[in-house]
Amino acid sequence: MVLCPICEKSVSQLKINDHIDSGCQIFVEEPSSSPSDQPSSQRGPVPSIFQPQSARKAQSQFSQTKESPSRSSIATPRPVNGKRSLAQDSPLPQEHNGVKQSYGEAGEPQAKRPKVNAFQRAAPLAERMRPKTLDEVCGQELVGENGVLRGLIEQDRVPSMILWGSAGTGKTTIARVIASMVGSRFVEINSTSSGVAECKKIFAEARSELGLTGRKTIIFCDEIHRFSKSQQDVFLGPVESGQVTLIGATTENPSFKVQNALLSRCRTFTLSKLTDEDIVSILQRALRIEGPNYSPSELVDDELIKYLARFADGDARTSLNLLELAMDLSKRPGITTQDIKQALTKTLVYDRAGDQHYDTISAFHKSIRGSDPDAALYYLSRMIQSGEDPLYIARRLIVVASEDIGLADNSMLTLAISTHSAVEKIGLPEARINLAHATVAMALSKKSTRAYRGLNSAFAALNEPGVAGLPIPIHLRNAPTKLMKELGYGKEYKYNPNYLDGEVQQDYLPEKLIGRTFLEDLDLGTRRDPDLQSSKKSPF
Repeated sequence: MVLCPICEKSVSQLKINDHIDSGCQIFVEEPSSSPSDQPSSQRGPVPSIFQPQSARKAQSQFSQTKESPSRSSIATPRPVNGKRSLAQDSPLPQEHNGVKQSYGEAGEPQAKRPKVNAFQRAAPLAERMRPKTLDEVCGQELVGENGVLRGLIEQDRVPSMILWGSAGTGKTTIARVIASMVGSRFVEINSTSSGVAECKKIFAEARSELGLTGRKTIIFCDEIHRFSKSQQDVFLGPVESGQVTLIGATTENPSFKVQNALLSRCRTFTLSKLTDEDIVSILQRALRIEGPNYSPSELVDDELIKYLARFADGDARTSLNLLELAMDLSKRPGITTQDIKQALTKTLVYDRAGDQHYDTISAFHKSIRGSDPDAALYYLSRMIQSGEDPLYIARRLIVVASEDIGLADNSMLTLAISTHSAVEKIGLPEARINLAHATVAMALSKKSTRAYRGLNSAFAALNEPGVAGLPIPIHLRNAPTKLMKELGYGKEYKYNPNYLDGEVQQDYLPEKLIGRTFLEDLDLGTRRDPDLQSSKKSPF
């Protein structure tokens, strides 16, 4: 006989489990003597289930229901789609002596969970606020209630895909949510730290997993555009055969940065840039969640939240980083809202490696071409303030000097080269004055694209059948050897400086192109813009 740790009634040791399973209702026996009167040798060892902590857990478990299923009848949870969930890859909560015990990702008992929480507390706010479900993802219709991608995920038909969007739009988040919803094995790699050898190892493991368990592998490759196109070849076979499902994330245009063969095997989903309203919702959610750990300050109000949303420019990660900084700054004594704003505006949102980098320099170039010095100065200051390489800007000015100003003012090329030299020797912040000087001078200069258009016409001619290989006229050929001179190379050539005013009768183009012109007489084109105000009247 033993005492039940729950009801403290006497029960046969052989029936104790059945007694507990029945909610302490049956198999109760009246002992002939008190258990305390029996020698310990007769009572036998007390099983581990009778420890007080376990008893309290069991009591809590049985207070909710009279009849609890036995260990053998506990079923493994199944997701709605009938597939195993990712959570089943890690050890599931197990029942030990009638009490469920949870285990972490590495198999440690739940008692070690505070160590994980410590890591979470050390993570940036943007990482702590990362959505865990599709419902928490903000601003992306693809995973909304009727979204195309959401439907594929819920049907467990996740295709290989490329997620294309600017920074902070949710590419990594969506990939991780997919991993938590489907029953596939999930592997996350980053192109900046993973190589071809590691990818091949993952593919081999995926083949083994598929053969042994029938379970596919999802590979999430962050910043896939950083893989060279030759490195991207390694994905072609496994993706095409279906051994793996590839989810690639990129901020670059996949048409240029992802190999065409791989792109044709994946579906491209474009993630929308988040609106200010989306960012406000994300920041307000962060404040609600962080409320218990953060003493609210009157400085972090709705006005500041809206300011951060506008400043973040559609980047949720940036907005959360700014909010975290604002929350820290607001705790300083004597600080004002204006002080916080000034601290936050020291760094503008600018990606020196992404589309915004090229978009801004393109707008700068076209503003000079369009003779708009105000717009050109705006984009110049925007690039400098955001940390763009000043030599990169100076090199573009050299191109502008020949492409757009050209023959209209040859001195601009000299100015551009001098500006590049000044930037090299002086550096920022003073070099920004040299850049502004050249920018304004070029924007106000007359424009001529004769040389540029003539060059393009000559290149276009080379695409015509047979033109690129036309023989060079024999009188223009070089004759460095005796044999070449005997063959007549350069024999009929007339050296222009030997003639009056340098004028001679001589052809320079190949015979089939004689009479062809590439350089036009006009500095600019002849088309008229219909959008110009028709009210402009001639002064005559």
